[in-house]
Amino acid sequence: MSEGLKEIQERSQVGKEKVPYKSRYDIRRNKNKRLWEDETRTPEEIAAKKASMTPEDKLKRKKSVLLMGYSGANYFGMQRNPGQKTIEEDLFVAMFKNKWITEESFNQAQYANFQRAARTDKGVSASRQICSMKLPDEVDVETLNKDLPDQIKVFCVRRVTKGFNSKEQCDARTYSYTLPTIAFADHSETVEMEKYRAPAEKLEKMNELLKMFLGTKNFHNFTSRKEFIDPSSKRYIISFKCEAPRVEGEVEYCTIKIKGQSFMLHQIRKMVGLTLAVLRGHTDPPTINRAFTADRLDLPMAPGLGLVLDQVHYDRYNRRYGVDGIHKSLEWDELEPEIKAFGDKFIYPTIYETELKDKSMALWLETLHYHSYTVRPEDLEKSAAQEKEPTDDVEVKVENTLKDEDDKDN
Repeated sequence: MSEGLKEIQERSQVGKEKVPYKSRYDIRRNKNKRLWEDETRTPEEIAAKKASMTPEDKLKRKKSVLLMGYSGANYFGMQRNPGQKTIEEDLFVAMFKNKWITEESFNQAQYANFQRAARTDKGVSASRQICSMKLPDEVDVETLNKDLPDQIKVFCVRRVTKGFNSKEQCDARTYSYTLPTIAFADHSETVEMEKYRAPAEKLEKMNELLKMFLGTKNFHNFTSRKEFIDPSSKRYIISFKCEAPRVEGEVEYCTIKIKGQSFMLHQIRKMVGLTLAVLRGHTDPPTINRAFTADRLDLPMAPGLGLVLDQVHYDRYNRRYGVDGIHKSLEWDELEPEIKAFGDKFIYPTIYETELKDKSMALWLETLHYHSYTVRPEDLEKSAAQEKEPTDDVEVKVENTLKDEDDKDN
């Protein structure tokens, strides 16, 4: 009988080859990796590299968050981009020099599970940017900062849960937009930036207009390459308010703060741009409500100077893990004096100096009358052409790209 069983087993194995097990997670993780150097090494070279690993390379690294601030002036944004000067490039150079990350992680950030909470575009600064990644248990923040440019500073590093992702687990983001109050003057007025002071009624009207954006709205008119029917065009705005004015040098400035779950490309700058156009009398308040409809309107976009990522919120994480006795909450009250001092020295003075030098806001205000604030002629023609086309058996497919578009150049 044993011989018969053996024969059956041998027949059942005919044509079957053992295939090495490959984790589906590894395949998915490696599928869209972006290499920062060409992978031209042979298997022998890779083996030799592993054999020559230093003790620092073999250090066990755990998921942590890095709280940092930076002035975006003279940088082509936060996100690493080969051949361009970016915040992440300077950060990675300093971390590699201080052995916070390995050579593999330096060349390909995914090896360190690196993720930023929000992307910022050219010229945009941040007071409290959060990045999650795997780091050694012991790191020297002070030494790292010595190897960073003055306009970039790491405030602290804090351990988080193993699966933490600074972007995916972010509940909301707060941005600020600082601008001279000359932008509040009526378009028919002739005023000088250094002498103008916004009256109280202008500030009151500004805040009334900003309230029109609160709640869940369709913001397809406030970004690019988004259709009204795209679900990801809907965003939830929690607060939107203009703070009291202050004088810096001879110029009066105001800071507008906006808090929302997430933002799309150019969204904040277009929201500010339309609000100022209404305040200055280029169009009427109903234009704001119409901008949330399916009509594609011609709207202005405010200058990027003055936009700052102010804060990233992790309320759900803090409620679940901030009191478990193992992890600390992602709140930074004890660091506020240091964060404020950095902003007062490197972020806001740059905004004031650049505005005085380039007068970007004053020049932009002169272009507001070129916008129609109605449906553009080319969009009317396109809409008319679509109405003439047959619609039978047409399937409209909508892909939700909400997470891919979050917080890119607001």
